[in-house]
Amino acid sequence: MISVVVPAYHAAAVISDCLTALQKQTVDRQTYEIIVVDDGSTDDTAVRAQRPGVQVIRCPQNRGAAAARNQGLRAAQGEIICFTDADCVPQPNWIKEVTRPLHENEGITAVKGAYISHQPQLVARFVQLEYEDKYDGMAGLAQIDFVDTYSCAYRRQTLLDSGGFDESIFYVEDQELSFRLAAQGCVMVFQPTAVVAHRHSASLHQYARKKFWIGYWKARFIRRYPDRMIKDSHTPQILKVQMGLAAVAVATAVSALLFPPLFWLPAAALLFFILTTLPFCHKAWPKDRLVALASPFLLFVRALALGLGFTFGASRSGNR
Repeated sequence: MISVVVPAYHAAAVISDCLTALQKQTVDRQTYEIIVVDDGSTDDTAVRAQRPGVQVIRCPQNRGAAAARNQGLRAAQGEIICFTDADCVPQPNWIKEVTRPLHENEGITAVKGAYISHQPQLVARFVQLEYEDKYDGMAGLAQIDFVDTYSCAYRRQTLLDSGGFDESIFYVEDQELSFRLAAQGCVMVFQPTAVVAHRHSASLHQYARKKFWIGYWKARFIRRYPDRMIKDSHTPQILKVQMGLAAVAVATAVSALLFPPLFWLPAAALLFFILTTLPFCHKAWPKDRLVALASPFLLFVRALALGLGFTFGASRSGNR
């Protein structure tokens, strides 16, 4: 038995598409169960999730995705637990592909899948290419140390033995779990054929806000795994350089306003930042030329938002 757990919060507009896709998988319907955990929604999420063959668990209050996934884990009967999100639409072969490495190799404990997107908005198209850039970096790795819960599968016993998701973390809880499993010696792999369609952030404000909170919550737990500060399979190394350059550019720009002869400092920082974006732009050009042209600006927003969030989170990490 395979269990598919879908945490949902205010997902009335998207949950039907997700569940329809899950009920039309290429594997035998009798071999998997679908569990939706309504995380205290006040809209019609639970009502729209009610359909034959779907178990709906209603939580009285919103406690976050980590708590919802743990609730689904406790109710699941499968030896393999798959997770996707309510705003994702799995491809017909998703369950087959995301669980295949676990069936083929008993030494593997978790599997990470991939996103696609069909959105027309510039920012959403950029986000998709951003993910594809990360996928390229993971494609040649024998194992990884970060499994995103939008498309993934774990062995149930692995999750139980590790204590599940940390419910004190309200964003990137999947990253904390991944680092914890990696520290325990668990083997995780990337399966690019396990694909779900997703609605990425479509506006600059949504994108910057998301990156800010990613940085914030990562700073709250990263001290537990200092080696992941140096390198992990999910974060491009150049991003750390870009975060530093963005911080220098903003800080020196303020100084230049007070003392104009220093104008060359932010200009130099921006120039070096643009140079670091050229490989991404070069890769994006044949796929989407408009995104390639906009990438230096969007990558600057990414670096700045992550840096601000991380700084804010680090300043509060001692208050946990």
